[in-house]
Amino acid sequence: MHQKFEFEYEVLEDSNQLSSEDQALMEAARKATETAFAPYSNFHVGAAARLSSGQIVIGSNQESTSFPVGICAERTLLNSVGSQFPTLTITTMAISYQPEGKHANEPISPCGMCRQSLLDYENRYGAPIKILLSGMTGKVMIIPSASILLPFGFDGAILK
Repeated sequence: MHQKFEFEYEVLEDSNQLSSEDQALMEAARKATETAFAPYSNFHVGAAARLSSGQIVIGSNQESTSFPVGICAERTLLNSVGSQFPTLTITTMAISYQPEGKHANEPISPCGMCRQSLLDYENRYGAPIKILLSGMTGKVMIIPSASILLPFGFDGAILK
């Protein structure tokens, strides 16, 4: 038996087409790229989350000389929110990037580890996270829930 997995997402020509609330969140993610520590990859990633309280929290990638020790912007952000605001959910997350010496005008998508972490966060709080993906300029992809970024993701139910 063959099965098919599909999902829908929206693409906007630029961030000016977002709601004012989501424009502010995308600008916070773009600004967060400035706090990245990326001396090895020169690839600065910023993420910003709007919490259920309306507050915006940012995160950025932080590299290490011991490469596996570094952490992506998305997981930096999720860990910060989970430890500082354990009773709040993330309603929307924006992710952007700025590689040194190159244009960032295409949307960026989270790596596999970050997709799993996003799924874990959604499952922890039982609420979807809308994801906005963009570069410093250009198109914006709107993903209605992080769960669709990781089909057949591990949800931990088998551990119980």
